Formats: sequence, structure tokens, C-alpha cells
Amino acid sequence: MTATPNATDEQFLEFLIKSIVDHPDDVEVDRKVDEMGVLLTLKVNPLDMGQVVGRKGSTAQAIRSLLRIVGIKNNARVNLKIVEPEGSTRIPKSAVDEAVEDLKL
Repeated sequence: MTATPNATDEQFLEFLIKSIVDHPDDVEVDRKVDEMGVLLTLKVNPLDMGQVVGRKGSTAQAIRSLLRIVGIKNNARVNLKIVEPEGSTRIPKSAVDEAVEDLKL
């Protein structure tokens, strides 16, 4: 699948995240396109991470599912990377845990 030149996915993600966080002015979305598809990188205020990720990652997973649908509609593979903000107290997953989670999709 190829990426579309328009940034519908980026606009959708920005609208969605700004709608659910307490600090919408701190939301930053970066869009990169390569041979693998579209990579959207999301940065939010550290206080909003819980709202973006959700309990056991359920909100983040739902956002990724919606982005896949937007990507399919535009003939692109859309992936989301959520950047861990400075000062976060969450214990980061190991690379093995992340690989296992990716396989579950």
C-alpha cells in the first residue's frame, strides 16, 4: 500500500487526541512517510498520558484501530508511535514485551 500525499490521518489523530486530553495545546503530531507507510508520532503533556494510553493500553489500541481504518480508506498503512514524555512514572516495556504485543494484532 502506498501513502497518500494528503495528511487526513494526521488531522484526524490531532482532532481525536485534542478532544480527549486536558492540555490540547500540548498535543504534537509528526507525520513521516516512507516505503513502510505512514508513521505518526504523538507527543502529549505528561499529565495526559493516562488518558491517551488508557487502562491496559485500551485507548491507545482503539486509536490505532481507527488510524488503520483511515489508512485503509486512503490506501496507506498508518502506524502510531506514542512518545513517552519526560517525567513519566510508567515503567517502560521491554523490547520482548512490545514484540509479543505486536504479534497479538
